[in-house]
Amino acid sequence: MEKIAVVGAGMMGQGIAEVFAAKGFPVALYARRQEVLDQVHAKARANLKLFGIDEKAAENISLHNKLEDAVRDADLVIENAAEDLEVKQNLFAQMENMTGKDCILASNTSVKPITDIGAKCKQRNRVVGTHWWNPPYLIPLVEVVQTEFADIEMIHRTIDILKRAGKVAVHCKRDVAGFIANRMQHALWREAVSLVEHGICDAETVDLCVKNSFGFRLPVLAPLENADLVGTDLTLAIHKGVLAHIEDSHEPSPYLVDLVNKGELGMKTGKGFYEGWTPEKMQAVRSRLSTYLLEANKKRNA
Repeated sequence: MEKIAVVGAGMMGQGIAEVFAAKGFPVALYARRQEVLDQVHAKARANLKLFGIDEKAAENISLHNKLEDAVRDADLVIENAAEDLEVKQNLFAQMENMTGKDCILASNTSVKPITDIGAKCKQRNRVVGTHWWNPPYLIPLVEVVQTEFADIEMIHRTIDILKRAGKVAVHCKRDVAGFIANRMQHALWREAVSLVEHGICDAETVDLCVKNSFGFRLPVLAPLENADLVGTDLTLAIHKGVLAHIEDSHEPSPYLVDLVNKGELGMKTGKGFYEGWTPEKMQAVRSRLSTYLLEANKKRNA
């Protein structure tokens, strides 16, 4: 079984390590600070227990505070460093020299172009994107991003490893901003903000509409399945009538910019699109999400 190295032991790195460890992969987890590493196994055992997985799987994770020790002999390295391009570029250049030519070097960035991250590497064919979603042990999707320099065999190997780790791994064939899922998500968010900005409805109404209409069926009927269900001819007719009226700004909404400028940052400050975010209300949202994701995963893995 392939050796996996995970660089960075924050929320994402810890979770990614747990995903592979749960499936029996040997995982080397790197962090600079020993106090972070000291907490890894306890957190892993708690999460594995929560999912009904043998806690002994946490022993598949080895801990390292030297990068070279962590990535040595790795088949796949997944980077989770800060979203700083220069930091990532330098890190990938280092890892390239510490690993074999067949080792896949993957970035878990959600915003930086994979092409740019690998710019300082001599073997840019080894650099791919693996965009995991938070929390990585509850959200199935990983987007595998191909650059113009990528070795297609390494893309296929990455997808295969992720699938064997239990993930829904998809191939993003071009290194575009937002990859696949975030592009669709933020297209929806742009329209949602626009509806509030132009006084068509309030924030609560937007969310009620999503949760109780197309959002209610999304887990079992996705957009293009739905288009085929109703017919591409009907879809075309609807688009001819509605697309000209949908928000298409290439800049962030002035309404959103104003919220941020006023310090109304959502749950961080108690007010955003909604007012009155109390600790109780915030915890209720988090608990509702965690419960839903846990139950959805139990059904998926049953």
